[in-house]
Amino acid sequence: MITRWTGHVFDDQAATVRLAGLSVLALGDLQLLHRPDRPADWALALGGLAVCLAGARVPLAAAAALSWLLVAGDAIGTNVGVPLKAMVAVALFELALRGRGRRVAYGAGVSAFFLTLHAMSAPAAEVLPTLYRLSILLGVPLLVGAYVRLTRENARQARERAAAGTLAARTAERTAIARELHDLVAHHVSSMVLRVGVARHVLPDTDPRITQVLDDLHASGGAALADLRRLVAVLRDPARVGDAPFFSLVDQAALPQALRETAARVRATGLGVECEIGPQVAELDAVRALTVLRLAQEGLANAAKHAGERAGVRMTARVEEDVVKLEIVDDGGRRPDARRVPGDGHGLAGMAERAELFGGRFEAGPWGRGWRLYAELPPATVRRACTEEEAAA
Repeated sequence: MITRWTGHVFDDQAATVRLAGLSVLALGDLQLLHRPDRPADWALALGGLAVCLAGARVPLAAAAALSWLLVAGDAIGTNVGVPLKAMVAVALFELALRGRGRRVAYGAGVSAFFLTLHAMSAPAAEVLPTLYRLSILLGVPLLVGAYVRLTRENARQARERAAAGTLAARTAERTAIARELHDLVAHHVSSMVLRVGVARHVLPDTDPRITQVLDDLHASGGAALADLRRLVAVLRDPARVGDAPFFSLVDQAALPQALRETAARVRATGLGVECEIGPQVAELDAVRALTVLRLAQEGLANAAKHAGERAGVRMTARVEEDVVKLEIVDDGGRRPDARRVPGDGHGLAGMAERAELFGGRFEAGPWGRGWRLYAELPPATVRRACTEEEAAA
């Protein structure tokens, strides 16, 4: 907490505010503790204050100029030496805080030269004590500024190392997931697609309805295999997929057609599926477009698995005030009571998580004799960073 606090207070962006606050304290000192006696003293003190404020941008020049003003004050016999010395200390601190190497050495050398001249103007008996005090005035701000700068740099490097470690862990995890998807899921899907293709050729004279089912299975398996390959690619290296930092498994403009194709595949199982898709759905951003498609696929698949025989399903997707609203309702078919409770799968939990990524709303439950799924996805002001990669997972 202390490191974070010092990082904010001594940040380079806060230099102007920091020096403005010190200037207020300096004005209070000039008014209450070390009030100048003559107009020349006031001019020298206020000039030094202006130079100190300029140190927010040019700390090296400010440190040298303030040291010179201290010597100039000795020449005209002013009584504002104490405020000027405080300003020199502030300028040296800013120099050590924001500079390094030769810049700091050069500023310290110029300031030491003028401070030595200032000490020589003192009575002979006071020269050595004055030099001692001025060496402290010179050394302490430089040491403190360098310490704060090193503390900030160490904290920044620690954050970078932590971020690099987190990135490496995530990369290793994503690579492992990609490997399992390729070796396990993609292997089985490709095997199923191959076997369905063989079945289509060894049963040339079978019932056309069976041929239609086999063709649909072959097309669905091929599409799933293509999506799996793209997902494996983005897990391994998301930055190179599609020459963009993110990718989507669906083209936003093609989302309405993808929703209709999903409904058509479910319609082939015997369900009567009606679609109502608003024109603004085609203008969604890639993240929400992919999320809508996944919600629709899961919702219609659940209706196909759990709704009654020859159930009717209505799917509505529309955009109202930039909020996507998706609703899938089935009437339960011919079952006496088609209402059901959630099973042990992860489908509903996954859909709720997808909506949660956007800070949206998800509802699923009995609706009359059937079941209703409803989701709202607000714009990209999400509760946490949500990429298309997360939505695709």
